Amino acid sequence: MITIVKICFSLFPVLLFLLVLIILDSYKLLKLRSILKTLLIGCCVALLCYVINKIFFKFSENPDNITYYFAPLIEEFLKALFPIYLIKQKKIGFLVDGAIYGFAIGAGFAFVENIYYLHYLLNNNLFIWIIRGFGTAFMHGGTTAIFTMITVYLIERFNSEKFVIFLPGYLIAFILHSFFNHFYFSPMITTVSQLLLLPILMMVIFSRSEKGLQNWMETGFITDVMLLEFIKKGKFKETKAGKYLDRFAKRFPGEVVMDVLCYLRIYLELSIRSKGFLLMKEAGMEIIIDTELKDKVKELSYLEKSIGKAGKSILAPLLHLSKKDLWQMSFLKESVNIE
Repeated sequence: MITIVKICFSLFPVLLFLLVLIILDSYKLLKLRSILKTLLIGCCVALLCYVINKIFFKFSENPDNITYYFAPLIEEFLKALFPIYLIKQKKIGFLVDGAIYGFAIGAGFAFVENIYYLHYLLNNNLFIWIIRGFGTAFMHGGTTAIFTMITVYLIERFNSEKFVIFLPGYLIAFILHSFFNHFYFSPMITTVSQLLLLPILMMVIFSRSEKGLQNWMETGFITDVMLLEFIKKGKFKETKAGKYLDRFAKRFPGEVVMDVLCYLRIYLELSIRSKGFLLMKEAGMEIIIDTELKDKVKELSYLEKSIGKAGKSILAPLLHLSKKDLWQMSFLKESVNIE
């Protein structure tokens, strides 16, 4: 019974904090199923790290080096893999998404690690265990959330997903984890510091994320509507975008040019719809998916394959394909259940 109580006390504040992050997300972009899946993946990562660390502890002459350096290096790397996958798949579009996914991975990891440490912490003092559990759980959740948020910010800032973009967040997560494992301060001081600093950091991130989202929607919405109106009125060639595209028209067969124009029109229509969905989510309104929308998403996917990389590279300057713009199409496909 005391074991169950310890686990509950150590995990409750972490899961509560994760719930608060979800509630504070005005747009509610992440489904509960995705968050639970992320928690489970965090548990699996912890089990894998347990096996790896156990092997190295067995053959190491200095176990402290494993605790101080090797374990943080491996654990932060493996925890970061799923957020990296989500970023590559355009499943994370904003800092707030990164914070929730990152913290969920860490919370799942801490769940398994805290159960493991129950066998090593012989002291049955519930207060000591709460401090120990709080500290570990917030550390794992915080470091992975920080990695993900820094990476999302840098990708948006430099519009690149090169290997070097992922290094700063990973190094900071490793340093924080290693610092925690060195026990420079008492567990009480470390835990209280995390409880005070992490919520403040998250609030700042949420504020910046929502402002960035609003600016992107306002600017993008106006641009998309204006360009779509020119296309519908047959005045697209008179615009700078039309003149730009006309320079490439002579280099490609007529059917390819038609596919490019169709892709541009449908992309703009869906871009406007996706931004409308975000506004509806913020207002707490239900999103209604009609057959026409599903057909357009399918047609866009077909045209994307038809025009190929060459066609998309031509359209990129017209569509201003930032990571947010790429994410919104992934979000729309997921909304209509089309992979």
